[in-house]
Amino acid sequence: MSRSGALVTYFFRLGAVGFGGPIALVARMHRDLVEDRRWFRDTEYREGLALAQLAPGPLAAQLAMYLGWARGGVTGAALAGVAFVAPSLVIVLVLSALYVRFDGIAWLQHAFYGVGAAVIAVIARSTVRLARTTLGGDGLLWALFAINAVVTAWTASERLTIIVGSGAVAVALRARAGRERLAGVAAALVPSWPLVAVATDVLARGGIIAQLLWFFAKAGLVVFGSGLAIVPFLYGGVVQRFGWLSERQFLDAVAVSMLTPGPVVITVAFIGYLVAGAAGGLAAAVGVFVPTFLVVVLAAPHFHRLTSSARARTFVDGVTAAATGALAGAVVVLGRRAIVDLPTAALAAATLAVLIGRRRTSEPILLLAAAVVGIAVRGLSAR
Repeated sequence: MSRSGALVTYFFRLGAVGFGGPIALVARMHRDLVEDRRWFRDTEYREGLALAQLAPGPLAAQLAMYLGWARGGVTGAALAGVAFVAPSLVIVLVLSALYVRFDGIAWLQHAFYGVGAAVIAVIARSTVRLARTTLGGDGLLWALFAINAVVTAWTASERLTIIVGSGAVAVALRARAGRERLAGVAAALVPSWPLVAVATDVLARGGIIAQLLWFFAKAGLVVFGSGLAIVPFLYGGVVQRFGWLSERQFLDAVAVSMLTPGPVVITVAFIGYLVAGAAGGLAAAVGVFVPTFLVVVLAAPHFHRLTSSARARTFVDGVTAAATGALAGAVVVLGRRAIVDLPTAALAAATLAVLIGRRRTSEPILLLAAAVVGIAVRGLSAR
């Protein structure tokens, strides 16, 4: 088997058995591909990781695509991305079908009663870790984090304009360039707005599948650092704006993404399936991952110029801080829906205590344990 073929096989296996979220998956790629197999130099890996952190999109999937691009160009990036995403996509679509088919069964409802509470603890812990890693001791970034957390918690939705604006604020406060350069950048962007408006109108008129494609394409562009960053944006769209899912179903979707291997953002396939069946699930996945692929293959050849731009890094830092703040606000919003009584409060607290006390605890195992507790608690209360 050629090196490229072996790399595709590796990413397929990782997508099928890789648990633990983006940080765990990225660390495993370094161990397997750099330290053990020596298929990549450490500098190559770090360049790919830096690009994945700078550009919007799910971190682990972007790194897989970049490493595929480094060995096989655009085709290599496409094959690596498909191989990495396909196993978890199939698993989620199967779980979605079972969820729709058996949602009326009491034990399944009881299981998600427990899982929903545990998910809040998992997201809360991930938010704290992400904030410490990405914000450090930077006062400006913490301020942007706090503003977005409060806005999201207060309005129960994520404001994309505020998140993007946070990146612009960070650049403006730290920029040394004159107003003329900023005006030139703005002028260069103006011609693109009519195209965006036309694309939005065409897709909006194209039925539910086109709407799913467009919505999830936009959703993928707000993912920085962690796939969980997509949660508040999805909540504001699929629950509040469009009403595609109930709050309970949305929590179940987040839980499914944590119970399955591969990228966390694969939760979009579950949402798409509930909206429009298998076609909807595929449309949602394509909507999220195709823009990510395009970002990688378009940015990779110009990587060094991108990373040398202090403005680009500052903008991404501001957006990342804002997205992390929105995730913190989403914990408050979703927590109100999932923690509804004493048992769910106790389950969330216990899950958080385990996560803090045992850093190597497997999140899927914790969620499965929460499902068992939910079945037991609701079963006893129903007697």
